[in-house]
Amino acid sequence: MAKLVICDHPLIQHKLTFIRDVNTNTKEFRELVDEVATLMAYEITRDIPLESIPVETPVVKTEGKVISGRMLGLIPILRAGLGMLDGVLKLLPAAKVGHVGLFRDPDTMQPVEYYVKLPTDVQERELIVIDPMLATGGSAIAAIDVLKKRGCTQIKMMNLIAAPEGVKAVHDVHPDVDIYVAALDDHLNDHGYIVPGLGDAGDRLYGTK
Repeated sequence: MAKLVICDHPLIQHKLTFIRDVNTNTKEFRELVDEVATLMAYEITRDIPLESIPVETPVVKTEGKVISGRMLGLIPILRAGLGMLDGVLKLLPAAKVGHVGLFRDPDTMQPVEYYVKLPTDVQERELIVIDPMLATGGSAIAAIDVLKKRGCTQIKMMNLIAAPEGVKAVHDVHPDVDIYVAALDDHLNDHGYIVPGLGDAGDRLYGTK
């Protein structure tokens, strides 16, 4: 069964407080999201397998550990997911990047796919779907659907914050997808916003309304 991992490192929690703050300006918000994404990348890659290789130090020949050939792919959900991408790439510069674009239909309130561009070898990679917020779970489920329809089987989710409703929705539909968050918030309000939340991540990243 899939798991929910809360990345509760003190540095992450400290920076998340200022991400939530309504007085944090666009520049600071963008920088903080980038920094938290880098820190979260340590946690989400914790179980990558290692193998031993010979290495010669200035003193002696020995064995060292290297990542065991695991290929990674990063899949930000447009547009807010882009705000976390560079932070993850700082730690995983060799990862390939795909993009999934979704918008919410104003009548049905369901996510609609409008753009998908993925690495040619995406089926062979362990994928991390990136989006700052997991609210209702609709966009996350749709993005994971997009990947699974293209033969992808190794998928994780990375969010800054999540609502319990969104976590349940994703795990109900995709019980094999682990979710990594900096915080599990209280609930969704009547408008589908996470409470206490941080507002609209895309608008705060890019200074739009």
